[in-house]
Amino acid sequence: MRQANQRIARIGIADTDDEQVILQKQLLVFSSVMVSVAAVIWGLLYIALGEPLAASIPLSYSVLSTASITLFSRHKRYRLFRSSQLSLMLILPFLLSVALGGIVNSSAVVLWSLMCPLGALVFGGRARRWFVAFAVVVLAAGVLEPALNNERTLSSGVVITFFVANIVTVSTIAFVLLEYFTSQRETAFNLLGSEQEKSEALLLNILPKQIAEALKVSPTTIADHYDGASVLFADVVEFTPMSAEMTPTELVELLNEVFTYFDDVADRFGIEKIKTIGDAYMAAAGVPSPRPDHAHVLTRMALQVRDHFAKNDVHGRRLAFRIGINSGPLVAGVIGISKFSYDLWGDTVNTASRMESHGSQGAVQITRATYELIKDEFECTPRGTVTVKGKGDMEVWHVMRERVPAPTVV
Repeated sequence: MRQANQRIARIGIADTDDEQVILQKQLLVFSSVMVSVAAVIWGLLYIALGEPLAASIPLSYSVLSTASITLFSRHKRYRLFRSSQLSLMLILPFLLSVALGGIVNSSAVVLWSLMCPLGALVFGGRARRWFVAFAVVVLAAGVLEPALNNERTLSSGVVITFFVANIVTVSTIAFVLLEYFTSQRETAFNLLGSEQEKSEALLLNILPKQIAEALKVSPTTIADHYDGASVLFADVVEFTPMSAEMTPTELVELLNEVFTYFDDVADRFGIEKIKTIGDAYMAAAGVPSPRPDHAHVLTRMALQVRDHFAKNDVHGRRLAFRIGINSGPLVAGVIGISKFSYDLWGDTVNTASRMESHGSQGAVQITRATYELIKDEFECTPRGTVTVKGKGDMEVWHVMRERVPAPTVV
């Protein structure tokens, strides 16, 4: 039975069909088979009851429906198959009603025509037009009722039995179709929800949560000014000669381990990772959510990263970092229409980058702007001045340690 169902489910399916079309084709084939089987049963019952003319109609339906399914399996012309099946469902119950002497004497067999608009609704046809056609057929059956031979050839018990059978069978087929359609739709919605969750997670790996939410509501350029924020740049000392000695796989694995640790510390401190550029890592505090301790929390991150790699090897190598921090006003946002990234702009950002590039191995170098914010909580050693392009000579300090160390984030 399972193999037969699988073969039926593949009838008329083309490689280019999407999930919705496949579902519609499967439902139409299954319903056509179900109705054909019911038609054979009805035909045999009418033969047994001495109604050969009435019996010929459902049996003819079964033959024509089977021929239509066979042609569909070979030529895969779905529209033609759908139209032929819906037409058979619409017309033949009406003809059977006429053959049996009207709506009452036929036990309302015209109800089977209801499968036509219901099928169109499920199978992707023009359901409204088919429903109008169904209404016309039922109306015609009612209009013709007085003109037909109303002499009952079937007993009252048989007529009532067929009434019940027609109502129950039509209702059952309609229910099965709609239940299957609903279950498949729910499965599709669940898959869609799962994919949406993956997309959401991926988006949150690229953009801050509130920025991602804003873009979903209004996908326009986002730019915000912040009066106070801190920016960190860090890169590996002597990275270029070291990378020349490594295979591409070893290099990527090393950087992945390094930046995974950076990401973990940033996440635990509530710091926003901005991006990685080669062996350099950029992070910021105070964006996109302003916070008064932006300089303090970013300095704590820098010290923890510095101390961790000073004590622990990465793939058998002891790494040292130059880390630079600056604080001040900046602009943050998302620009462009593809490959979104959250970025920072302004003199504060450029100067933070210079603090890193002009820094010393294993040192956390800061500007006066950052020093004035953290000097009461951190021990800092003055290191004189450095010449910064476009800025001239600038005083810098190295952060040694926190005066009352905060608990290490692990």
